[in-house]
Amino acid sequence: VQLQASGGGLVQAGASLRVSCAASGRSFSSYYMGWFRQAPGKEREFVAVISWSGVGTYYADSVKGRFTISRDNAKNTVYLQMNSLEPEDTAVYYCAAAPSYSTARRSYNYWGQGTLVTVSS
Repeated sequence: VQLQASGGGLVQAGASLRVSCAASGRSFSSYYMGWFRQAPGKEREFVAVISWSGVGTYYADSVKGRFTISRDNAKNTVYLQMNSLEPEDTAVYYCAAAPSYSTARRSYNYWGQGTLVTVSS
């Protein structure tokens, strides 16, 4: 599976932004898809994960209630809708694919190149 993230940009605090991750490969629908982020000088951290069917989702506490992960298996794409953005959300956002549910980086076999989201105060 090859992944390509897009949709990042510069927004003001309180704004919304949606990032996307397009996947190539016929097995996309069999993978759990996750979003991670890495802020400058910090470790890459888990943000959200969605099951292969799209029914099951799980979020990091820091984004719960503000971010929504979704997927469209017909389009081989996973999305992260980010609302009420805060300067602390500034990071490079990465999408990743895993064979089973996990919030751990080591469980994800495939990674996109990342897209930068900058939130100004």
